[in-house]
Amino acid sequence: MFEIGNSLREARMRQGLDYPQVELATKIRVKYIRALEEDQFAVLPAQTYVKGFLRTYADFLGLDGQLYVDEYNSRFIVEGIEDAPLRRVQPRARTRRQRGIERKVVLLALVGIVALTALVIAAWKFGGSSPNAAPQLVPVSVPSELQLTGVGKGSYVEVRRDSATGIVLLQATVPGRKVERVAGSRFWLYVKHPASLRVRLAGKPVSLPARRNLKVVITPSLTALAGG
Repeated sequence: MFEIGNSLREARMRQGLDYPQVELATKIRVKYIRALEEDQFAVLPAQTYVKGFLRTYADFLGLDGQLYVDEYNSRFIVEGIEDAPLRRVQPRARTRRQRGIERKVVLLALVGIVALTALVIAAWKFGGSSPNAAPQLVPVSVPSELQLTGVGKGSYVEVRRDSATGIVLLQATVPGRKVERVAGSRFWLYVKHPASLRVRLAGKPVSLPARRNLKVVITPSLTALAGG
């Protein structure tokens, strides 16, 4: 069992999407998107809308839409007609075996914490370092790459290095849930359907204007409209 609303909200926030962007891409009204994220399913007109919106919204976020529909069905009893009131299914009591497993997991976690603490103390005591010495931070180099993820039916894209006259790095249709990655930090990008594509550069979401046949230059610091 998982929290339907919380997982949808967290997936949206991780991708830096706001409600108007989601509404534009999914055609689901903002008040219904909020209702899904808050588990307020009674706000939606009927059960068929709940299931359809759940599947569409989850698929848009790159999640398994059917999984969310199944979870919804497991919590609510269908009363025989699609517009009937919803009745929550009472969760089953945990079995003794499940509680035993949970206790073992907690115990193992505590043992691991104690062992890690002991290793840190031993390293500090016998490592020959001055107690007042500042810890040395090792910089971590994160490779920069452009990540393209299809949404729904996906979109045709063309990616070039630096500008419209640069080397072609990718020419393809990116279907729904498909992910394409291109190494680099500065790109010229053509997208036929921006609403059907999610873009990230160096791990950060890139917001694209909602216009067909979009051409932009993307760098880690800016996204600008481009010709070519």
